[in-house]
Parts: sequence; structure tokens; C-alpha cells
Amino acid sequence: MKKFDLELSVGLFVLVGIVSLAYLSINLGGLDIMERDRITLYATFEKAGGVKAGAVVEIAGVQVGKVSEITLNEDYQALVTLLIDRDILIQEDAIASIKTKGLIGEKYVQITPGGFDETLSNGQSIRETESAVDLEELISKYVFGGV
Repeated sequence: MKKFDLELSVGLFVLVGIVSLAYLSINLGGLDIMERDRITLYATFEKAGGVKAGAVVEIAGVQVGKVSEITLNEDYQALVTLLIDRDILIQEDAIASIKTKGLIGEKYVQITPGGFDETLSNGQSIRETESAVDLEELISKYVFGGV
């Protein structure tokens, strides 16, 4: 009987370990097992500057969505598709900016709320955008006297 109890407890321990590993893998990988209720917004940037699909969308440092895809529009600008949580209201005069976490960290989209009462609905575009700062371009301008 004692051997059965030992095997049962070891089996439960291994099972809990596998479930914990799967949970951590899903959370750290950024996968959405249960799809959230989100709306699609678009933002057009002169330069996408290293933002990739799956990047975070933040307002005031709080994650409110993610970047779905980045394509090129007919004017050869980056069209970024944003999936924003449905309960977050984005004003029509909001500003979408591409920022960097830290000095050489990952890129993300930051939305600065506006002051209008009207909000964007599914499929609309954020009109005001700020492209990413290209650090290499700034350094080369400084070095070669273009500043």
C-alpha cells in the first residue's frame, strides 16, 4: 500500500509540474488561448521602425492591446493594424507613437489619449501618428554635421 501512495504522489507531482510548465510557456509566449473581445484600429506611420506583429500597445504604461500586422499602403507608408480591448475607448484625436522600451529594447505602440468626446469605433484609423526615432540616422547626422 505504501508503494502505491508513493507512486501516486510522484505522479501527481509530475502532472502539476507539466501543467505549470505549459501555463508559463503560454503566458511568456504571449499566446491568447481564449480570444479577447477586441476592436481593430489602424495607424499609418512614415516609418514602422522595428515594430513587429505581436508588439504591445500601451496607454499610460498599461497594455491595452497588441499589433496584429504591419503592411505597406498605396502611399508606401507603414499601415499598422492594432487590436485594442473593446472596453478601452480611444478618442478621435488620440496620438499613436512608436516607442522603445529602454535604450535598445523592443518597440511598442503608445497611444496618448485625446480630449474629444467622440471615440473611434471598429475599423477606423488613428489620424495623428509619430514615427519611431531612428537612432542610427540621428547619430549619423550628428557625426557628419547635419544637426
